[in-house]
Amino acid sequence: MTDELYPMRINKYLALKHNLTRRSADTFIEKGLVKLNGKKAVLGDKITEKDIVTINEKSVAKTKQNYVYFAYNKPKGVVTHSPTEKETDIKAALLKESTLSPHIVIELFPIGRLDKKSEGLIILTNDGRLSNKLLDPEYVHEKEYMVSVNRDLPSFFKASMEKGVDIGDYITKPCFVKLLGEKNFVITLTEGKRHQIRRMCEAAKVEVKTLKRTRIMNINLSSIKPNEARPIDGKSLVSFLKSLGLSN
Repeated sequence: MTDELYPMRINKYLALKHNLTRRSADTFIEKGLVKLNGKKAVLGDKITEKDIVTINEKSVAKTKQNYVYFAYNKPKGVVTHSPTEKETDIKAALLKESTLSPHIVIELFPIGRLDKKSEGLIILTNDGRLSNKLLDPEYVHEKEYMVSVNRDLPSFFKASMEKGVDIGDYITKPCFVKLLGEKNFVITLTEGKRHQIRRMCEAAKVEVKTLKRTRIMNINLSSIKPNEARPIDGKSLVSFLKSLGLSN
């Protein structure tokens, strides 16, 4: 960094030095994990080149980021972001019951969302680069879901869903649907609007009973138990990152 960048907001500094999104940096600050010159940092703090910033007592300037990636099976009832006082988010659920070490869990954040009533695959990582690559609508990435509904699917359901559905404020992009029975199907999307599948089903006059995400690109949920995480590594990780234009 050059002198002309200072003073700068602490979340921008963390984003530049630690390859985080600014939102993730804010989360670290809000949880009291970031210190500025030995004192807990607060949102909006500005720093100079002489200031010392630490995360978990480690100097940001001297720490080389080691990226980690996990496939996580989010259970029903767990929220992905911004829990209320009575709700449990992914990090709290993992800290309570998972076999993952707390020092790893505290650095992870979910990429994307699954609503509280849905379950299945979420990518957890400390690599802020993934947020833009996976969530930006400019990029096209397949996500697969298993869905059951409350009544028999109408005869037009598959063709209508695959063509694109008017969900009120948006017409969905073409997708792929595989019918598994009278009330069950698999849908593969390349986008992720809020409550998209539920809203698409509502347009077809059926109501979603269960919704589980089973795949994101080449990463599959497989046999991961609810509230458990499996490391993404080896060839799977290389292929996953390569598809996003990234390397570890």
